[in-house]
Amino acid sequence: MSVAQTTARARAVAPPEIREHRIPTEGSKPYIAIEGFDGCLWFCESGASKIGRFDPTSASFTEFEIPAKNATPIGISIGGDGNYWFAMKTAHKIGRVTPRGEFTLFNLPTPNAGPDGILLGPDGNVWFSETEVSQIGRINPDGKVTEFKDGITPGSKPLSFSERDGALWFSEAAGNRIGRIAMDGTVTEFPIPSHDSQPRATIPHPDGSIWFVETSTNALGRIDRAGKITEHPVTTPNASLRGVAVGPDGNLWATENFANRIARMAPDGTMLGEYDIPTAGSGARCITAMSNGRLYFTQWDAGLIGEVIPR
Repeated sequence: MSVAQTTARARAVAPPEIREHRIPTEGSKPYIAIEGFDGCLWFCESGASKIGRFDPTSASFTEFEIPAKNATPIGISIGGDGNYWFAMKTAHKIGRVTPRGEFTLFNLPTPNAGPDGILLGPDGNVWFSETEVSQIGRINPDGKVTEFKDGITPGSKPLSFSERDGALWFSEAAGNRIGRIAMDGTVTEFPIPSHDSQPRATIPHPDGSIWFVETSTNALGRIDRAGKITEHPVTTPNASLRGVAVGPDGNLWATENFANRIARMAPDGTMLGEYDIPTAGSGARCITAMSNGRLYFTQWDAGLIGEVIPR
C-alpha cells in the first residue's frame, strides 16, 4: 500500500490528549518502559544508569541507581520471580532489581555482547538480545546464561522481542528480517519485503499478528502466524518510527522520533492520525499501553515521560 493510498483511506478520529512528566534526574535519557506488577511504569534511564518508576496515580517518580557506572540500560521486563530484569548495553550485563530497588548484576559469557531487548519467555526464563554479536541469550532465575547463535544471520543485530504461540519473535535491525526463536533455541527467519527497513520495536496484537516498526522504510509492518509480512506506510515522510503499542482501542500507536509525533493506525493499515508532542525535539522512543487505559512513551532527548489519553 502506498503513502498516497494510506492517506486517502485515513478517517477522522478525535485526537488524544498528550501530557508530559519530567524525570527528576537531568540527562536521564529514558528508553524502554513497561507496566510493572504494581501498575506503575518502570523504565530504563540509559543516560543516568538508573531504573525509574512512574506512578500514574500520583504522577510521581522513584529512581533506583544501578551499581555500575555508565551501564546504559536499554530494555526492561518483568520476571517470573516477581522482580524486574534489564539489559545493560554498555556494561554488557543483565541486571535484576527488586520492587524495593535491590540490585543483582550478571556477567555474560560473550564479551562486548551489547544486550539490548529483553522479555520474559513462556518457559519462565528471561530472554535477551545480544545486539553487538548477533546472538540471543537466555538467563534463568538463578542467573545461569545460555547463548544461541545458530540460525541467526551474522551481523543482523537482533533487538526487540514479542511472544506468540510459545515462541519469541524478534526484529533484526541490520538483517532486514523478523526472527523466531523456539524455547529449544531453534531459529527461523522471515525476510521483510522492503530493502533495509531497519525493524525495531515489536508488539503482539490480539488478532494473533505481530506488528513492528520499520524505521528506515517509514512504515509499520505486520507478520501473521504463517509468516506473511505486510507493510503499511505512515503519512509523514521520514518520521523515524521507533516504538509501537496496541492501545485500548485495538489500534496501533507508534512514536515518530524525527517528526516528534504520535501516530495511530487501524489494524487494517488505515492511518487514523498523527499528533504533535508538546515538547519540540523530544526524541520519542518506546510507547507502552497501561491497564489504566492510557499509553505512556519515553522522550529520550527531553528527559520526559509522555502520557497519551485516547478519546
